[in-house]
Amino acid sequence: MNPFKTFFLLLMTFFVCGCDNKVDLGPKKVHWDRDMCERCKMVLSDRKFSAQVINPDNGKKYFFDDIGCVILWFKENSIGWKEKAVIWVNDAKTGEWIDARKAFYDVDNITPMAYGFGAHVKKEDIATDQEVVNFEEVTRRVIKIGK
Repeated sequence: MNPFKTFFLLLMTFFVCGCDNKVDLGPKKVHWDRDMCERCKMVLSDRKFSAQVINPDNGKKYFFDDIGCVILWFKENSIGWKEKAVIWVNDAKTGEWIDARKAFYDVDNITPMAYGFGAHVKKEDIATDQEVVNFEEVTRRVIKIGK
C-alpha cells in the first residue's frame, strides 16, 4: 500500500476514534487511603461503606467515604444533575461496587461518618432481624439527621 494512503488511513482512524464522546459510567478505581471525600475531606479507607458519584454528562467522578456524605453533598450544593447521577456504593458484605439506587440497606452499621447505612445487592444478605430500607428512605433519614 502507498505510504501516503497508509498515513491518511491512520490519521482518519485517530479522528474517528477521537470524536467518540462515550462517557464511562462504571465505577472508577479508588486510591484507598489517598482519595478524599468530596464533602468532608476525610480519606477513603473503608472498602465496605464508601461511595462514588459520576456526572453522566461529562464522566467526572466524585468520591465519598459514606453514603450520607453523598446525599448531603447533593443537597448542600444544589447539584442540577442529581436525579440522573450514577451513584455506586460498596456492598457491605463483599466490597463490590453496586448501584446505590437499587441496593437494599440495613441501618445498624459502624460507618465512617456514622450514618450507619450498609448497602447490599440482595435483600437476603441482610439478617432477618435487621430493618431494611431503600435508597429513598436512606436519603430521607440522612437529610433529617443533617449532620
